[in-house]
Formats: sequence, structure tokens, C-alpha cells
Amino acid sequence: MPNVAPLGPGDPPRLGPFVLSGRVGEGGQGVVYLGRNDAGEHAAIKLLHVKFTGDTMARSRFARELRAAQRVASFCTARVIAADLEGDTPYIASEYIDGRSLREAVEESGPITGAALERLAVGTATALTAIHHAGIVHRDFKPDNVLLAPDGPRVVDFGIARIIDSTGTITSRAIGTPAYMAPEQISGDKVGPPSDVFAWASTIAYAATGTAAFGGDSIAVVLNRVLNHDIDVSMLPEPLRGVVRSCLNKAPAARPTADNILLRLLGRTESGDASTVVLSEGAHAASPEAADATRAMRLPQGQATRQTAAQGSGARGVPPLGVDPRQVRPGGGETLDAGSPEPPQGGGRRRRGRVVAAVMAVVAAVAAGGALAATRLGGDTADPTVTSRASVPGKTPRSSTPTYSTVVDKAQRTRRLTIGVKGDLPGIGLAPNGGAFTGFDVDVATYVAAKMGVPASGITFRRIGRGDRATALTSGDVDLVFATYAYDDNKGDDVGFAGPYYVAHTDVLVAKGSPIRRLGDMEGRRMCAPLGSGAVALIQDRVNVEPVPADNYAACMDLLVAGKVDAVPGDDLILAGFANRVPNLRLTVLGLKLTDQRYSVGMPKGNARTCEAVHGAISRMYADGTMKQLLKRHFGNVDFDPEDDLPAMLTCG
Repeated sequence: MPNVAPLGPGDPPRLGPFVLSGRVGEGGQGVVYLGRNDAGEHAAIKLLHVKFTGDTMARSRFARELRAAQRVASFCTARVIAADLEGDTPYIASEYIDGRSLREAVEESGPITGAALERLAVGTATALTAIHHAGIVHRDFKPDNVLLAPDGPRVVDFGIARIIDSTGTITSRAIGTPAYMAPEQISGDKVGPPSDVFAWASTIAYAATGTAAFGGDSIAVVLNRVLNHDIDVSMLPEPLRGVVRSCLNKAPAARPTADNILLRLLGRTESGDASTVVLSEGAHAASPEAADATRAMRLPQGQATRQTAAQGSGARGVPPLGVDPRQVRPGGGETLDAGSPEPPQGGGRRRRGRVVAAVMAVVAAVAAGGALAATRLGGDTADPTVTSRASVPGKTPRSSTPTYSTVVDKAQRTRRLTIGVKGDLPGIGLAPNGGAFTGFDVDVATYVAAKMGVPASGITFRRIGRGDRATALTSGDVDLVFATYAYDDNKGDDVGFAGPYYVAHTDVLVAKGSPIRRLGDMEGRRMCAPLGSGAVALIQDRVNVEPVPADNYAACMDLLVAGKVDAVPGDDLILAGFANRVPNLRLTVLGLKLTDQRYSVGMPKGNARTCEAVHGAISRMYADGTMKQLLKRHFGNVDFDPEDDLPAMLTCG
């Protein structure tokens, strides 16, 4: 990797799980190193100058801000891999991105124009929308914090200024870079999402002109210009010109939201929040297309003009899927069953871009590339513009059932999805006597579908057993499956995964007040052994217990309530689901967390856009408090400490 300096005499050889191989750079917040963990994953590790030891309150605030930053959805950002603030060397490790910063690109090659500028605007607006959806304010949006990766622009370092500020060590000064600070940041007023919007517009203006919009020979001049002067945006094409002008309004309340910016740049109706589908569309639109490197930006495949979308979608009230590019210039665990970017245009000689580290960010943007192979996704009536199976090369025609390139495409066009869940687990997924499906998985699926634009009335739930998931997905009988997954078990199947939306653990359920407090206390005790549960063998390998056979978990609950067994092992979420329904007896999940059980979303392989949309919905679910509400709703009658932090997401590809 180019321009990574060797480690110096005072540099550490290792930080946490990362072996360091070189220095990427140094800034006001810390030194950035290139490292790699035991899994071979490269990371940019920022060793922070701020010390957290001895300050319990600062450490708590840091951890809270870090968790919030980790909830940012995976659209045009870079994911956090690890962080530590306990010792004398606090650090944040994030995905390593091979690409120049926007500032470097402009300084070396001149202003960015045409399609490259449009992609830059859309990609950064997409990232800013995802950041704000997680309740984060960037506070330091500027050209240095925009990286030009091979698959599109990435916004980095969001939240890090707030994290450092939370220590109380630098509260005496404003956080930010003067030429890109909003007026309210300078004047000491409340800093919020509108401040980022102002900085975004200043950054886009810099990219288009090659000079800082509010530049000057001194900080005093810069601050005066930010507070009192307007800038000329006539060099920008519409609609970008109008968007940037409105974002530079001196009054925060008069600026559009990041959602409004993205919706407008994509030619959509500016009402409400941008859904995860829109975020996915933005990330896709921001990714360079090798075959059209010299053309104006082309919106993702399958989109139509406003007129076509309005007349041919077949669904009332459906917002336009895009606009003609000539009209718009937008900037696991066990299952317990019962191309390179387009060069910036302009003067200057382009030299080999040096590697820039992305620190304090979340996940990678959607990969572009050729059109995805059409896959039959359910049997609902489709938009007349979609292809049929007979038109897909290499596929044997089976029927005239419409096809869609992705699950997201189907969701947008039909407002309908068929989703597979378990149907025999209380609290998780249950359909008694053929009635309506209820449970945690069902509510999570409903939330995710809503973020894709599918109302609850448009979802058909189907009971899908563990052995039937892959077949159901590849045949198109279901569009998605929400369940626990052991990823290795599906390596040979044509199935992909998104999530996880929850990480459960193998644990033990006991009656409240039981003398069993830890694994060793189970020595010689009676343990229920439900048929087919791998948790039984896991416990037996660690402690000598007396197994009591049972047909299923419902029978185990009966035995536990009757006092005929002392404990029930299994997935803690499943245990809590059964225990939540036990009357007149408080039950306790011990919290042993012996192994992970990942609840993920299965989908046809190759659905990168769908994967990103699901990740966005999951992140939003944790950020807006929905996950906590669902855990309380379905498991609140049990002494159980569920996970309420966003899990590390799988890579979409």
C-alpha cells in the first residue's frame, strides 16, 4: 500500500488485537497507524492524544458516543472494527480505505466537475443522512474527512470530535475547522444536524471550485465571512446549485435536512425521511460506473423518469424511482428448531494517490458493477417494466412470473414481500393454529420491510423450517428469511446474508432464587435435554449434569415449573421467549453467554443493495430505540439482560 511510512522508534508495535505495520499520518486528534488483526483484516488505528484513565465519567461518555457512532448505517461510510479506552493508549480502529481525501484530489488535480461532482454530492449526502439517522452530529465535515474510494466517496471521522469533547478536556474551544464551520458553531449556539448541512454545502462548493468557500488569510477573516458573507454558487449545475444555496443559509432552521438534500438530488419527493431503500439508491448512484466514465451520472438500473414512474408503477402513492439523467444532476450460531473512480476533472497533473486512513466510521458503500442477474422473488404481480424469467440468459423458462433484480426492487415496485420466519417459538415467531404470526422476529421483519417501503399489510409471513430456508429462497417462495443462522452451514447454498439483527448466546434458564448462579453450580444437577439441542452437549462438556430427556422446549418449561429439572440450556432469546409466558413463576437467564447465536436475514445471493438496505434498517432500529422496545415487549417478564448494542454487520457483497 503506497505512502505508508515505517514505524518509528517511539511507535507501538501493537495496539489491542492489531499488529501495526506503518504510519498513515498524524492529526490534531492522534496518530493513525496501519494494522492487521488475527483474521487478516486491515484497519486504520487512531491512537488518540486524549487520555481517559482515571476519569470514570469521561470513559462512560466516550463509550456512549462510540456506541452511537457504531449505529450509523452502512452507506458511504466506513465501519468501526474495535476501540479501547481503558489503558494509557486509547484507540479507535476502523475499516482501512485505500483512497485520497477530497482535499488531496482537488489540490493535485483541480476542481471536480460533471458526473464526478454529481456522484460526490449524492454519496456524501447519503452518508450524512445515515449519520443523522443514528442521532450523530458529525461536527467536523470537511474535504479532509471525505475519502475517494474505488467504489465511491466515503465520509469518515463522524462523531469523533464529539467523543473527544465528551472527555471534558477540550470544551473550552469550538470543535471543527473554521472554513467549514456553520455560523452557530462560531457564535457558540447549539450545534446540530443543520451545522453538518452547512459544512456539507461548503465542502461541495470547495470541490467544484478548488478554493474554500469561506477562505481567508486569517482565522478572523474566515470567521467573518462565515458569519456575514454569502458565496457565489453559479458554477454549480442544477439541482445541486439550489440545494447548496439553501444549505448555506445563515439561519439553521431555514436549511434543508440531510434527508431532503438526498431526496432532491435523486429526484424524489421531498417529504419525510429518506428510507433505507433511498440510502441504498444513493450509495449505488454515487459509485462510479466503468462503462460510463465520461458520461453524466446515470441513476441505478431499473429507475425511470418521473413520468414513467408515475404512470407505469401500478401502485398509487409510490414516489418516483428516479429521473432521467438528462433532467437531473445529483451531486452464527446454532439454530434451535421445535472499477476505479473517475479522475477529478480540471487542471493539474494527477499523481498516484496516497492511501488515506478512514477512522471512526462505520460500514462500506454498496459495490456497483454490472446489472445483477434477475432472480425470481416471490410471486406477486409486478411492474410491467420488469423482466420475466424467460428473458434471463441461462435460465430455463418455468412460467411468466415476473422477476426483479433485487428484493429491494420488488419492495419498491409492488409494496409487497413474502417473509419466512419460525412459527413454533413463543416470543420469537409463533402462528398458533394457523393464526397471525407474532413474536420478535416477526416485529423485526415488519420494521425492516417498512423501511423498504412495504407496509405491514403488504407482508405475507410463511413458516419456514431450518432445512427448508435455502430452497425457499432460491426458488423464490420467500423473499427474505428472518431466523438464527449458522453461516458455515449454508456455504454451499446460493444464499446470502444480512445482519445480524441480534446476537443471542447459549445460556441456562433457572427459577429465580435458584442456588445455580454460574456454570459450576450445575454440577450434579438435573438439566432438561430437549430433542435436537446442541446446547446440552456444550454444557455436558464443561460440567457433570444429569440430563432429563424432553421432546421440546415447551416440555422443558413444564418440567422446570414442576421442579423436575433444575435448569434448561439453549439460545437465551428462545429461553426467554418461553419463560416470558410462564405464569406465576419468575424465571432467570443466568447470563453465561457461552456461544453466539446470530439472528440474521437470509436472501438470494448477490443482493448487495438489499443487504445494505437491511443493514440500514437494522442500524435505525437500534438508533431510534425500537430494538429496546421489542426486547421489553417480548421478554420483559423474565430476569434477562438482552444485548441492546448494534452487532457488527456482515460485509455485503
